[in-house]
Amino acid sequence: MENTKGKKKFTVLDLTKIALLTALMAVTAWITIPIPPISFTLQIFAIYAALFLLGGKYGTVSILLYLLIGAVGVPVFSGFRGGIGVLLGMTGGYLVGFVVSGLVYWAVTAHGREGLFFKVIGSALALVSCYAFGTAWYIILYTSEKGAITLGTALMGCVVPFILPDIVKIVLAYLVAAALKKRIR
Repeated sequence: MENTKGKKKFTVLDLTKIALLTALMAVTAWITIPIPPISFTLQIFAIYAALFLLGGKYGTVSILLYLLIGAVGVPVFSGFRGGIGVLLGMTGGYLVGFVVSGLVYWAVTAHGREGLFFKVIGSALALVSCYAFGTAWYIILYTSEKGAITLGTALMGCVVPFILPDIVKIVLAYLVAAALKKRIR
């Protein structure tokens, strides 16, 4: 039997918060403006709301749950799509990159480093890691399916148009999370 002494277990409240933030990820994915090659959604808002409200560990669990629900076919991704094909598709790297973002944020803000400075650094590094992972995935699949694409072209289509809107969504997620944390305890 595993020794669980000193390990925090999930409480009903933790599970409820995780479920609610996972649902928010689905709802924000459905709010889409199709701009090829990547659709504009509000998912980043929900991803960071989960990280700010739940912390890196439980926020990452919420992101993983969202991806698992989508992977089994529930239409929780943008365009009301679901299935493993979406995750393995050309833009699936950005979805998987959300998990990388959660892990990076968790690593930066773990061990009591939860002040605003660490949240800003963690958020910035998490966003960059999502962009890097998703763009690398996009380039690999694009090259194998359609031919070579330069890093600059991929960045101009998949990252640059989203930087400012993503920063705004992250700031809004922080403000909403800060307001909610005062009311939820």
